[in-house]
Amino acid sequence: MPDRPSSETEAQAPFLPYGKQEIGDADVKAVVEALCSVWLTTGPRVSEFEKAFAAHCGAAEGVAVNSGTAALHCAMRALNIQPGDEVIVPAITFAASANAALYEGGVPVFADVEADTLLIDPASVAMKITPRTRAIVAVDYAGQPADYDALFELARGRGIALVADACHAPGATYKGRNTGTLADISCFSFHPVKHMTTCEGGMTLTQDAGMAAHMRRFRNHGIDSDHRSREESGTHAYDMRELGYNYRLPDVQCALGLAQLARLSNWVTARQRIAALYDDALKDVAEVEPLRNHQNRTNAYHLYVVKLNCGIDRDKAFGRLRAEGIGTNVHYSPVYLHSFYQRMGYQRGIAPVAEAASRQVLTLPLFPTMNSTDVTRVVAALVRAVP
Repeated sequence: MPDRPSSETEAQAPFLPYGKQEIGDADVKAVVEALCSVWLTTGPRVSEFEKAFAAHCGAAEGVAVNSGTAALHCAMRALNIQPGDEVIVPAITFAASANAALYEGGVPVFADVEADTLLIDPASVAMKITPRTRAIVAVDYAGQPADYDALFELARGRGIALVADACHAPGATYKGRNTGTLADISCFSFHPVKHMTTCEGGMTLTQDAGMAAHMRRFRNHGIDSDHRSREESGTHAYDMRELGYNYRLPDVQCALGLAQLARLSNWVTARQRIAALYDDALKDVAEVEPLRNHQNRTNAYHLYVVKLNCGIDRDKAFGRLRAEGIGTNVHYSPVYLHSFYQRMGYQRGIAPVAEAASRQVLTLPLFPTMNSTDVTRVVAALVRAVP
């Protein structure tokens, strides 16, 4: 076990958040140019950003929207989820992964997770499939892709679609294939603590041009054209073909996304380097267990999550770390334990592995500008927090 140095130095050091965006001169320049252009929203930078992000991931179609949640909702609509249709989601995820099904009247069904990765467990999914199952949402938790081959094997032949909630995992790979190409529809988030940001924003990727067209219409009130396309064609007429939402992502934010995308690969590499430093520093800390990485996947490391041994009070450790300026966090409590879902009738015991893990997990700070000194500081504070 590493030495337990005094906390005096760490207590005086700057607060380390669990995640942090990086805004540079190129980002500012791109945003200013967009602000000074003719188009502030639904202009040329939207399709430029869609094409660039899709190409980066190797997908045919990209649809930019104003959040990762909007991306998940677009996916549910494109898949024609109807009231009463069941959508299987992992218990350990952000609420939006399940909420998107509710928006369309669907019924979230919670699958358990693998104990050592917290990824959706295909064996649990198999047990949850019923004749009413219409989709499976696989969450690439913390940045590691789920087992897409196993999930496709369960879905195919049953009329079940597969959605990748890849909000944690741009730049990750599964058996040599990029995230964004692993499911029928893949959803990404550009929230400020993610790998790249558009302030708020999201993207869906798909190989299906028809579904992409549907999602573009859905993000624009269900209208079959936008202001720019009507301007270019010299017409004023449009048709609202379905009830949609205003999920558009403005040109100014797409300009920021384009500038950030140019550095995404380097940021992923930096996150992997920091994770490797954590792995090395924690290898002899018996009280702490980092999540396992599958050998056939690369992890993009949105989060660096560890599990504390049973018997350690996670909430006390959380408080001790925060007192030392370490911005630890918890990702996540099982979705169905939130009071909203409890009022819907969901009960404890649905996903026992997830419930047990949720009492043990801690997220440690991880962002590209961290260095080895920061990692040493975090690990020293963690060792003191779990005596």
